[in-house]
Amino acid sequence: MYRLVTTREVRYSDLDLWPGRIRIGMWAWLLHRVTGLAMVLYLFMHIGVISSVLWGTRSFDAVMATLKAPVFAAGELLLIAAGLYHGLNGVRMILFDLGIGVRSQKALFWGAVTLAAVGFAWAAKVFWPLIFG
Repeated sequence: MYRLVTTREVRYSDLDLWPGRIRIGMWAWLLHRVTGLAMVLYLFMHIGVISSVLWGTRSFDAVMATLKAPVFAAGELLLIAAGLYHGLNGVRMILFDLGIGVRSQKALFWGAVTLAAVGFAWAAKVFWPLIFG
C-alpha cells in the first residue's frame, strides 16, 4: 500500500544524489541546462567583443589579436561541444513532445551523445592546429 509522504518527512540524508544512482534523464536535463547557460555566457562575451568596434578599429583589432591565443581556440572547441549536445538534446526533447520515442529515452539520449561526440571529434581535428600548432 502506498502512503503520502509530506515534505517534512523527507530529510536530506534520505535523498540519494550519488552520481552513479541518478537516472539518465536527470543527466540529460542537467547537461542541457549547463550547456544552455554556457552558451548564454558566450553570447554576452561575444556581444562584448563585437561592441569593441565602437571604440575604433584599433581597439577591435587589439581584441581580435588577443582572441587568437590558443586558449580561446580551446574555448571555442568547448563551445562547439556544448552547442552540439544542446542542439541534439533539444531535437530529442522535441521528438518527445511530439510523442515520438517516449519509450526509448535512454537510447535516444545515447544517440544524441554519440552524434555530438562524432561532431566534436571532427571539430577537434579542425581546431587541433589552432590550439597546439
